[in-house]
Amino acid sequence: MSIFDSVRNALVPVHREGYRFVAAFFGVSVLLGFIADPLFWIGMVLTAWCAYFFRDPERVTPLDDDLVISPADGQVSSVVRMTPPAELGLGDDEMLRISVFMNVFNCHVNRAPMEGQVVRKIYSRGSFLNAELDKASTENERSAIVIETERHGEIGVVQIAGLVARRILCWAEEGEELDAGERFGLIRFGSRLDVFLPAAARPLVSVGQTAIAGETMLAEFGSDKGPVVSRRD
Repeated sequence: MSIFDSVRNALVPVHREGYRFVAAFFGVSVLLGFIADPLFWIGMVLTAWCAYFFRDPERVTPLDDDLVISPADGQVSSVVRMTPPAELGLGDDEMLRISVFMNVFNCHVNRAPMEGQVVRKIYSRGSFLNAELDKASTENERSAIVIETERHGEIGVVQIAGLVARRILCWAEEGEELDAGERFGLIRFGSRLDVFLPAAARPLVSVGQTAIAGETMLAEFGSDKGPVVSRRD
């Protein structure tokens, strides 16, 4: 391995969506430095936080069609069975919903929970309530994709804006094939991800547990699983 590769692997890259924000924070810091030195250093601390917020680390994703992988870094805030929002087109039967809340210190790059094809993409305008509130799933601004999996039917993945979040990015498009753990979107500055799964799914996490996007197994279909192969991405 070259010295360049060693340095690159030691640093967590910043997602391209964060470049202009980091540059803006740095520019303001320089301007503040002309007013007073302490303001410059305060600005640089905030610049470092901005770069940290937009970090995009590699993840090691378990490869198994029966596993549901966390789409977000954060804390599991809800594990319930409920009727999915009508906008998803997933029917009126109860599904398993697992919610992961992201605070401003979590990595905000979102990843596909299962392999499959994006069959629907839905954007809904709404409020900016605290994303931890249960009603945020129907009242807040949100963007959703429905993924058709090969073995377990359709699942829903909903990006929900929060108090601070004002911009949801979803670059996955209808007809696109996604691998489990593949990056599909990002939400700026605090938010929540909901995953809606068929009733046969069995949760593997509890409320309050920390989840890591692309790595933590949220749920599974079936039981008595053997060894799981992983992919680094």
